[in-house]
Amino acid sequence: MIAPAGPSPIASTPGAELRLDVGDGVTLLLVQIPAGPFLMGSDRSKDRRADEQEFPLRTVHLDDYWIGKYPVTNEEYRAFVRATGRKAPSHWRRGNIPKDKERHPVVNVTWYDAVAFCDWLTGRLSATRYFAHLPTEAEWEKAARGTEGRIFPWGDMWDSSRCNGGPILFGGTTPVGKYSPQGDSPYGLADVAGNVWEWCATKWTETEAGSAIDADDDEYGGVSRAVRGGSWYHVEWDVRCALRGWEEPDARYDHLGFRCACSVPPPL
Repeated sequence: MIAPAGPSPIASTPGAELRLDVGDGVTLLLVQIPAGPFLMGSDRSKDRRADEQEFPLRTVHLDDYWIGKYPVTNEEYRAFVRATGRKAPSHWRRGNIPKDKERHPVVNVTWYDAVAFCDWLTGRLSATRYFAHLPTEAEWEKAARGTEGRIFPWGDMWDSSRCNGGPILFGGTTPVGKYSPQGDSPYGLADVAGNVWEWCATKWTETEAGSAIDADDDEYGGVSRAVRGGSWYHVEWDVRCALRGWEEPDARYDHLGFRCACSVPPPL
């Protein structure tokens, strides 16, 4: 892990946001999600596209946490690559970000790459009590849909003008925030519907999603991991907030990225 040089890299800004300096003149923006209950999962009486893996609709309580306003971008990931020497994504020719895609979500990264990025961020946060991690499915879902169980981040009705997904396909990623604020979640997160699937910490199960960080003792044991959000080539019902997917942790695709969460460890 890399310790910060000089002052703490976290600075608070109005609107319950944090800006984290990741080097190379790049900052990672995080949004605070307040503690409290939210509706997680699906009920087919409300959402006819709901899948059994999303059942039941139930109330889940989470402590407060922070989560990336956007998926991790290419320029943010480049700062990590330069600082740690980790191998760049395979589609970066000679280690360079594709032309004009600095603010696109990083893709072709495995679950292990995403965890390593979060570990690196934790090192940069060593002057604080925060630690960075991939969000659990519950953390991701609350941040994406708010407390009342929205089908999409913006509400219950589909609107193709609010995300990179659905029947209008761009054939690839778009810059993060392209659909803000009209496509944002109630907490102000962008790109939680479409653009890229996002890795979660949670181990995949066929039944209801997990609500705790359960990537612990066998963190590197090859267990399938949950992914959320759909991507740029998915139709509208595949970018619903409750939709659950999974991938093997060493998978890497041009439609799969991640965003980071930050928490304060519970007292011992």
